[in-house]
Amino acid sequence: MLRLVVLISGGGSNLRALLEAAEDPEFPAHVVAVGADRPADGFEHAERYGIPTFDVSPTAFPDRDAWGEELLRQIRVWQPDLVILSGFMRLLPAGVVDALSPNLINTHPAYLPEFPGAHAVRDAIQAGVPESGASVIVVDDGVDTGPVLAQRRVPVLPTDTQATLHDRIKVVERELLLDVVVGVATGRIDLREWVRA
Repeated sequence: MLRLVVLISGGGSNLRALLEAAEDPEFPAHVVAVGADRPADGFEHAERYGIPTFDVSPTAFPDRDAWGEELLRQIRVWQPDLVILSGFMRLLPAGVVDALSPNLINTHPAYLPEFPGAHAVRDAIQAGVPESGASVIVVDDGVDTGPVLAQRRVPVLPTDTQATLHDRIKVVERELLLDVVVGVATGRIDLREWVRA
């Protein structure tokens, strides 16, 4: 059974999908803790399922690296097999990435390498592209530059706003994330292939 720590910053819709999936005894993973960079709305999902939460605010530390060290310490308490960044809106310090990767994955609302960064959905709308997508990647030291584990296209409709497009992308993100978690748990996806030399 794969032990998951999920890091969020907002509402935690992907987290909710993981928690719901784990209700099935056949699902090969379970969330052992949920962390955030601030008290997040998504903590409500964790609390509903009796999952412990923690938040590590960057403003409580003198610099990014000190924040990262405490975040890493809190994550390691739970001895996760996989750490999932799911709507976590801060770049992790290199020391955290080095300590956790390749067992550190991120969901992203675009078909990477298209539209990296924090405003992927807005950028896709503004670019006028006919399709965007969703991706799940291994986190590396760049901004959404890690190896792609799964991705799928999502059409951009002429009537789309950021909100309507993002809602459709989130559905695909959840499906991809669940598939990747199952793949890692069953050995279909071997994250050791992404260990840097």
